[in-house]
Amino acid sequence: MRNYLIAAVAAVLVAIILRDAVIHRNKTENTITVTGLGKKDFTSDLIVWSGSFSKKNFNLKEAYAELDKDREILKNYLVSKGIPAASIVFSAVNINRDINSEYDAHTGRTRNVFNGFNLTQNVQIESKEVDKIEDISRKVSEIINQGVEFYSNTPEYYYTKLAELKVKMIADATKDANNRAEGIAQNANAKLGKLKKASMGVFQIIAQNSSEDFSWGGSYNTFAKNKTATITTRLEYEVK
Repeated sequence: MRNYLIAAVAAVLVAIILRDAVIHRNKTENTITVTGLGKKDFTSDLIVWSGSFSKKNFNLKEAYAELDKDREILKNYLVSKGIPAASIVFSAVNINRDINSEYDAHTGRTRNVFNGFNLTQNVQIESKEVDKIEDISRKVSEIINQGVEFYSNTPEYYYTKLAELKVKMIADATKDANNRAEGIAQNANAKLGKLKKASMGVFQIIAQNSSEDFSWGGSYNTFAKNKTATITTRLEYEVK
């Protein structure tokens, strides 16, 4: 009798476990997961252009004087092009001793030979007048023609309203995902239930009409004025 009761209780427990497993399985299966896309083309509203100029001389004091002269020429040129003096930022002067190793055939030894001081200074301009600065950066030869050994870097382009743009794109991506879920549910003669999970994908910014690769960690192109931003959202709904 005792064995019979134990077996009966065990059977009931097994039935309960199986029932709960079926319910859990059905709940898991009665869901739908969709991905929505938010996409926006925009034009950068901030440009950062930088470059460097240098002088070399055996006399450090003379090298400084020559560099100061070039700095004034460069500053006056940029101001003449309509760039406010306050927007022109010069870095500290970087000083390097130019030393080469030379082999002396008579002694059979290598000796260090001093070839002068190399002085370099960087300049950077940050402006919302994107087209103006872009045009000046393309005419860098005008500075060189004035005797300044100037090396121009490629301008970098940014967008100051990126936070607002991102919020709008998340809303668009979420709406897109919801529309996809509604369409799938209707085609399956079902209805969407409550939202169970929501997650945001990687925020990407690439050049417009480019073949740039997307990055799992997110990409941010700074070398194109016209950009395309994308973001994805992933939603999981219950299905009734």
